[in-house]
Amino acid sequence: MARAVSAFAVGLLFGLGLLVSGMANPAKVLAFLDVTGRWDPSLAFVMAGAVAVSAAGTLIARRRGRPLLAPRLEIPTRRDLDPRLLAGAAVFGVGWGLIGLCPGPALTLLTVAPAPAATFVAAMVIGMLLFRLVPSAALKPTAVQVADA
Repeated sequence: MARAVSAFAVGLLFGLGLLVSGMANPAKVLAFLDVTGRWDPSLAFVMAGAVAVSAAGTLIARRRGRPLLAPRLEIPTRRDLDPRLLAGAAVFGVGWGLIGLCPGPALTLLTVAPAPAATFVAAMVIGMLLFRLVPSAALKPTAVQVADA
């Protein structure tokens, strides 16, 4: 029960943060991405804040050895880039650049402006369903090793 309440509270806080910060406002996101026009750098501060909070949380969890509400700490260790990851990142970036929305803000936007967000969310769900139709052999990764930073 504590995990469900915690997940709900964190999700609610995250959604409110997306709305208050402007991350769920496609016009603001597109202005941030328009570095050669009327660039709005304010979302860089939102992203920097998110990275700082995430880094602090990861540091605390690593020092503690386990999370508060889970049996073990799971931090990704993979360092390779495969074609699926690169293709997914490209599709994500193109979609974000064309529409000004990505999945989290789009789902949040459904609560306050359902009409514009519904088209994006429907297309996102269709894309997920189409992905499931791709034969798994076509998705077999060919890894590219990335040097440690």
